[in-house]
Amino acid sequence: MIDDRAKTLLKALVERYIAEGQPVGSRTLSKASGLDLSPATIRNVMADLEELGLIASPHTSAGRVPTARGYRLFVDTMLTVQRADLGQLVGPDAAEQPLRADQPQRVIANAAQLLSQWSSFVGVVTAPRKPSVFRHIEFLRLGERRVLVIMVAPDGDVQNRVIFTAQDFSQSQLIEATNYLNEHYGGLTLEEVREKLKSEVEQLRGEIAGLMQAAVDAGSEAIARSREELVVSGERNLLSVQDFSNDMGSLRKLFDLFEHKTQLMRLLDTSSRAEGVRIYIGGESGVVPYEELSIVTAPYELDGQVVGTLGVIGPTRMAYDRMIQIVDITSRLVSNALSQK
Repeated sequence: MIDDRAKTLLKALVERYIAEGQPVGSRTLSKASGLDLSPATIRNVMADLEELGLIASPHTSAGRVPTARGYRLFVDTMLTVQRADLGQLVGPDAAEQPLRADQPQRVIANAAQLLSQWSSFVGVVTAPRKPSVFRHIEFLRLGERRVLVIMVAPDGDVQNRVIFTAQDFSQSQLIEATNYLNEHYGGLTLEEVREKLKSEVEQLRGEIAGLMQAAVDAGSEAIARSREELVVSGERNLLSVQDFSNDMGSLRKLFDLFEHKTQLMRLLDTSSRAEGVRIYIGGESGVVPYEELSIVTAPYELDGQVVGTLGVIGPTRMAYDRMIQIVDITSRLVSNALSQK
């Protein structure tokens, strides 16, 4: 899309703007890029970059700043991440706070705090998804087309859920469904039950299959709601970020995002299906529609299986190489802490 000379100038501009937070002029860019170009040539290249939507000119300055598209090109094609250990990234004192194997909730809460502390932005961590296994299930008729579903997990955790069925069931029909599910599906995860029901639905009476499907859906929802799904730490850090401090409207939107969490959960759930670190810049995630905001995420594992996602939320003007390393290292620390028996 752009030639090597323009890439070099864009890289220099982004790096200088991230470091200093001030619009970058052609004279500064000439020194920072190391290219032997006249000011007129640099101005022409900057005009081309602006036309492509990679940089923009604030009204109050002759200098330029990167746009979300400019940051995206920089991250995808120009960013080099030097692998460093935690002590190099955050200092030897902070590096002495590894996550200890403990209650999963405590590991997650501590990880969110460390992400926030090390990045100086907002740390977010989704709670580990535990497989929704049931040991025993029971149906009780409450009234016409109302059924109480009782699910008991292997660890003794009990979930109760009232479901509304398309037709009325007698208690004897509910006992039949109870016995069939416990005999054929006990010990499986709800996801595995759902898949088996799809293939076996023709062998079951239609109404019983529908009842089982409704029970599985209700059980999944109950288990999902029974735990804190997202831990957010360090929201107040954004109050001191230069990019947001003068825009109360943006800050209000951000705090609303953290309070309701649903949009963030959707984004982090998508990230958990990708390998390694992912970066969302500006509004490109389609979930967090703020041009001034970037999110760096990575999945974490329990015994080799991806069970959640963590990340850092901050301004688009962040040191991406450093954030990538902080997020990557924290994901490995969390994976190790959760996997230690």
